[in-house]
Amino acid sequence: MSGLPAHVRETVVTVGTFDGVHLGHQAILRRIRRRARALDAWSVLLTFDPHPLRVVRPDVAPPLLTIPNEKKEILAQFDLDCVAFVPFTTEFSRYSPEKFVEEVLVRRLRASELVIGYDHGFGRGRTGDADVLERLGALHGFEVGVVGGVAVDGSAISSTRIRRAVAAGDMETAAAGLGRPYSLRGTVVHGLERGRTLGFPTANLTPPPPDKLLPAEGIYAVRASVGTELREGLLHLGPRPTFAGSPPAIELFLIDFDRDIYGERVVVEFLHRLREVRAFATEAGLIEQMQRDLEAGREFFSRSGGDADDGA
Repeated sequence: MSGLPAHVRETVVTVGTFDGVHLGHQAILRRIRRRARALDAWSVLLTFDPHPLRVVRPDVAPPLLTIPNEKKEILAQFDLDCVAFVPFTTEFSRYSPEKFVEEVLVRRLRASELVIGYDHGFGRGRTGDADVLERLGALHGFEVGVVGGVAVDGSAISSTRIRRAVAAGDMETAAAGLGRPYSLRGTVVHGLERGRTLGFPTANLTPPPPDKLLPAEGIYAVRASVGTELREGLLHLGPRPTFAGSPPAIELFLIDFDRDIYGERVVVEFLHRLREVRAFATEAGLIEQMQRDLEAGREFFSRSGGDADDGA
C-alpha cells in the first residue's frame, strides 16, 4: 500500500475486515472520526480484500455480507478522510504484529492513535490483541483505544451472527444488527418473461458474485432503488420448481410499477421473508399463490408503513 499525502502529519486509524459495516463497526468509525477531528488529524480505515480467511483458511472462509463495491458505498456515508483497501496476500498474512505496526501503522499511516474493537486480533495467527497493541503503542508513540461491543436483544452484534440470520431468511434480525436492511445489487436483464404471461411482470436481476451471501431461498417483501425511485415490491429468490428445467433466478416484482428498466442497476433491500419456494401442479395454482403473496406484501407494507431503518 502507498503512504498518505505528505501534508498529513498524524492519523487516527482503525483496522479490520468490517464485513457488513454493522452497528459495532459503525461505533468504531464514529470514534475515529471524532478523535481525528479533536486532534486535527486524518481518520483512516484500513480494510482488506479478499477476506483474510480466503487466504489463510479458505475452507472456512465465510460468504460476505458486503462485497467490496457495496462496502465502499456504505463507508462513503461516514465521511472518513481515507479508506484503504489492502490486498490481503499470503505474504501479508505472515506479518507479525510488530512488523505490521512498524511498517503500516507507524511508517505509512503515521498513526497517533489506533482504535480497535474489543475482540480485535491481527498479525500472524491473530496474535496482535489489545495488550500487544498497547505495548507496541507505548514503544512507538501512539495511543490505543478499545471500543466495546454493541448489543441487540442482549447479544453482541457480530458479522457471524448477522450471516446466520441472513442465511436463515431472518431479515429483521439481520437489519437490527446492520442498522439497515440487508441488500444486494443487480442489473435488470431479459429472462423468459413467464411473469408477464402470468400477470406479474418481473425484472430478472443478474446474480451477485459467488462470495456474496444470499438469503435463504424464498419470497420476500423488499424495497428497491431503481434510478431515483424507491419502490416496494416482492422478490423471488431461488429455484422455479413449477417450471421443469428452469434455472434458479432472482426475480423482482415492483408493486404498481410499469416502466421498462432493462439494463438498469437495482439495489434490493430485504425486509421480510413471506414464505418458502414451493412447486405448484398448475399455472393457475401458481397465479393464485402469487396473488396471495401480493396481498401479504401489501399488508406487510401497510403495517410497517414501508419503513425500515436505513441509518448507517
